[in-house]
Order: sequence, then structure tokens, then C-alpha cells
Amino acid sequence: MLSVKNLHANVGGKEILRGINLEVRAGEVHAIMGPNGSGKSTLASVLAGNEKFEVTEGEVTFCGQNLLEMSIEERAREGLFLGFQYPVEIPGVTMSNFMKMAVNEQRKHRGLEPLTAGEFLKMMREKSAVVELSSKLTSRSVNEGFSGGEKKKNEIFQMAMLDPKLAILDETDSGLDIDALRIVATGVTKLHTAENATVVITHYQRLLDYIVPDYVHVLSTGRIIHSGDKSLALKLEAEGYDWLINDYQ
Repeated sequence: MLSVKNLHANVGGKEILRGINLEVRAGEVHAIMGPNGSGKSTLASVLAGNEKFEVTEGEVTFCGQNLLEMSIEERAREGLFLGFQYPVEIPGVTMSNFMKMAVNEQRKHRGLEPLTAGEFLKMMREKSAVVELSSKLTSRSVNEGFSGGEKKKNEIFQMAMLDPKLAILDETDSGLDIDALRIVATGVTKLHTAENATVVITHYQRLLDYIVPDYVHVLSTGRIIHSGDKSLALKLEAEGYDWLINDYQ
């Protein structure tokens, strides 16, 4: 599904990614961990098409297509979803209108008819239940006045509505209390199928108690320096990153 080969990227002339190699197949869950400043969020931003970052070398294919040649909108229509670490507010745009436009644009791209008002409302009720999102919030402006937990729930609600092939979740657990973490993470797990894939970027093993990864990758100074199964996350929680980074150096 996603193939990243020797990916290099910089921002403001400073190289952040220094040769990322990653293969993600349908049905898989990958976790990317690493110390602050290692390039985790940069990788997510580059894959999503953030124009602030310049790709200087390497290639990325998504479902057989050259991802780096696609616009942000094309990536989204093809089924790439990015859950933000810090979701933004969009004053004056209600959640329901925002999602109706996004869902119907995606359906148009897939050659499907737009949803009727009744079909869309039914879909919203079903998907908001996945993350226990209050119906009061879906009638408000996007993320405006939402708590941190509500914003993160809203991200996974959007993911449920759009049904992406590949979801990249950038520190979805940051700022969440125990209950909100459980709800958000359980929602992600409910949405996982054999046909889609998830890449979870996190600092903490606690998220991986709910979203169990097939593979765990450690990112340091812009490179993946070690990969393993879910037990690697437990070892990192107990021992930190120094033992890996020192061995790599």
C-alpha cells in the first residue's frame, strides 16, 4: 500500500529526514516512536503533502501511484488521512457541513452518487457513536471551543466518516486523560480492517495497549534505526531510547 524508499526532506534548508525506508501493507498497523526532534511529525507532514517541507531525494508510492506528485487534495481523495497532533479550529464552518462536503467530494472521486440529507445524517450518527462524540458538537463550528479530548475524538470521527485506505495518526494520544485515550484508541481499532492500514506516531506505549501494532519502528535523527514487534514498545517504555541510539551511533 505505502512504500517509502530513501526519503530525504528538509525545512528552511535544514535536513530533517535523512533516508527513511518504510513498507506498509493493507491490514497492518505500524507504530513510529522516537525522541523529540527525531522527525516523526515531519514524516507525517511530508506524506500528507505539507508544502512547508521540501523533498530532496527518494520516492514514495501509495497504492501504486507516485505520492510525491499528488496535491494534498489528491492524496486525500485517494484515501490518505492525517490525524493532527494539534487539530485546528475552523470558525464559521459547522462540522456537519464540513463533513458533508468532504464525504461527497470523496464519493464523487470514487464514481458514487452524493449522499442524501437523510443518508448523511444516519451516517453521522453511526460514526459519531464510534468515538462517543456528542451530537451537540457536530452542529458546532469545526473544533471551535472543543476541549483537547473532544478535538482528538473529532479527528477519529472524521476518519470514520472518510474511511481512508491509510490513516496516519500524529500523536493522537497527546493531552488525553485515561478515559479519552481509551475511547479514541478503541475507535481507531474498530475502524481497522484487512483492507486498510494505520500508522500511529506516539511517544508512549500506553496507546499501544489499545492499538496493538504489528510493527514498531524507532526514528532517530531522521532515520529508522530499529524495527521490531509490539514487545519493542514495552522495552522502550522501560529503558528509554539511549541503548538503541548509542548502538546505532
